[in-house]
Parts: sequence; structure tokens; C-alpha cells
Amino acid sequence: DVTEIEEKEAQAKQEEQIMKEQELSNLLHEKRYLKALGLAISLDRPHTVLTVVKAILKEPEGKRRLEENIVRLRKDQKEAVLAFLVTWNTNSRNCHEAQAVMETLLKHEAPDNLLQFSGIKSAVESLLPYT
Repeated sequence: DVTEIEEKEAQAKQEEQIMKEQELSNLLHEKRYLKALGLAISLDRPHTVLTVVKAILKEPEGKRRLEENIVRLRKDQKEAVLAFLVTWNTNSRNCHEAQAVMETLLKHEAPDNLLQFSGIKSAVESLLPYT
């Protein structure tokens, strides 16, 4: 019978998730946005990433700070943010944040690098009607 082992594993995963969410909350409170973005992306939480982006944009010189943070993300993290912003862009409440992130990606990534992103073709096709 492995029920007890599975329950312990599930409880450990749940505790780890709670710890990560608390860490994310602390990072946002401390305005450590790059780490907050990385953690939210690793947790695969598009809404949380959007919350971090909105918090950055509310800061003085928010656009510049957003650029600084997005540029410092790894390629796989940028791919995830691109996938998230496709969804954000379809909602008028979030389209400005999506456009700001997209502008940063287009400004700071070479076209050849953008073509290497996984899912770039479908992302562009999805973004065109709303952009």
C-alpha cells in the first residue's frame, strides 16, 4: 500500500507551493521584480506575471524598469512571457501591459533571435488581430 507515501508527497508539494507563493509575495513587497518575474514564470502563473508587470509599470520610470527586467530574463523565460502576453493582449484591461512587454521584446531582441523562440509563429498570428 503506497497511499501514505503518496499523501506525504502531495503534502510536501503543497507546502512547497505555499512557500513559493509566500516568497513571491515578499519579492513583490521588496520590489525585487526580476526575481519575482522569474519565480512567477517558473510557477507558470500568467496572471501573477501580469501582476508583476503592472507593479513595475506603476513605479516611477516604470517603462524603463520594465525594459531592464525583461532584458535580463533568460530565453526560455522570454518565450513564456511571450506566450502569456498573447492572452493578455486579447483583454482590453491588460492590452497596454502586453504591448509594453511586446515593445520591449521587439526593441531588444534581434529578429533572428525572435525567430528562434518556440511558438513565435502562432504568437505573431494571435497578436496581429488585436495589435
